[in-house]
Amino acid sequence: MPLWLIYHPEEVYKDAKSKKLLSESITAMYTAIGLPAFYAIVIFIPVPTTSFLVGGEERRGGPFIRISVDHIAVRMDEKEYERWTARVDKALKPHIEDKGYDWEYHIGETERRLWKVNGLNAPPFGSKSEKKWAAANRVLPW
Repeated sequence: MPLWLIYHPEEVYKDAKSKKLLSESITAMYTAIGLPAFYAIVIFIPVPTTSFLVGGEERRGGPFIRISVDHIAVRMDEKEYERWTARVDKALKPHIEDKGYDWEYHIGETERRLWKVNGLNAPPFGSKSEKKWAAANRVLPW
């Protein structure tokens, strides 16, 4: 499960369409490698300007977007990091960079054995059971 927390100024991502388009770009990265779409969770968190401090100062100038990502379903080998962050950059570009926003993200990897969905451990990555989950786009007993 990738969990994306997108912290943004209140004036950014105000409408459902902009949120949906960005979340679709994020989800597409994961479905492209065979993960079920429902694994991708994106939460938009508006932050008042007075509560968005960078370097101890209230953020001035254009919008600043801070993204925190937790990867649980699949852990990457070190050689995958550069390729994956390039994919992330490409997915975010039309929704953040092209709009002139400043941005930063990090991706943390959590041990898969510490993750459950509806009380079940998820099937192994790429397994027949996980492919069934992807086809149904929901949790299934396995």
